[in-house]
Amino acid sequence: MTLRQNIVGTAMQMAVVSLQPGQSVYCEAGKFLFKTANVTMETRLSGPSNNGGGQPQGGAGGGGMGGMLRQAMGTAMQVGQRVLAGESLAFQHFTSTGGEGTVGFAGVLPGEMRALELDGNRAWFAEKDAFVAAESTVNFGIAWQGGRTGFSGGEGFVLEKFTGHGTVVIAGAGNFIDLNPADFGGRIEVDTGCIVAFEEGIQYGVQRIGGLNRQGMMNAVFGGEGLSLATLEGDGRVILQSLTIEGLANALKKAQGGDKQGPTGGLFSTHAG
Repeated sequence: MTLRQNIVGTAMQMAVVSLQPGQSVYCEAGKFLFKTANVTMETRLSGPSNNGGGQPQGGAGGGGMGGMLRQAMGTAMQVGQRVLAGESLAFQHFTSTGGEGTVGFAGVLPGEMRALELDGNRAWFAEKDAFVAAESTVNFGIAWQGGRTGFSGGEGFVLEKFTGHGTVVIAGAGNFIDLNPADFGGRIEVDTGCIVAFEEGIQYGVQRIGGLNRQGMMNAVFGGEGLSLATLEGDGRVILQSLTIEGLANALKKAQGGDKQGPTGGLFSTHAG
């Protein structure tokens, strides 16, 4: 059953989802806006992937006490992963009863939202906190980049991973642009904070800006990018955002008279967070 959704608004968009009787959707805690009275809301520590992609609890694979123990361990692992990734501990689940229902969701930053359709063949990866909501047939997970990539790239160390079939709604800051590295020679280089999401098959990495020479240090110190750029290679869809969280935080601090970035920015920036 396809999730009927409508993304409305401009500077701060929201997703208005229409649920058919018995249809369910879940969101990260804190991104729910409103619902009709015939939609039930339940907060759980697990997403639908905890039940094997929507299999009812206690069904095949339940196994009595052993099944309950395996389910509890699976939930604990999910929660542990989200704690390490800095994600919300809980999900809110919504189900329509007694007719068609409506639920509204939004992100936490001024910007766009996008509905991605999963066909079961390709996963999607998104930056931390991009996830807003998904139908119950979509599995939410955490993907960890390799040590060198993660510690060099900062924002790219932890990614959200979506698999299964159905619709997932993500949000970012500013405006979105869709690119395919294959249209630009197979590789694009971007500010690490500009990546919103990309399809499975895109290779994500981090590279140093220039060499350890005078121009390389000028780029790092005065260019505002630090020492690294993210690289995206392959053939697939990439979604970038025009506003980075670091840029927004620095703009707000400057407006409040608390800008500590100074004239150098970049490598010596002391941004919030």
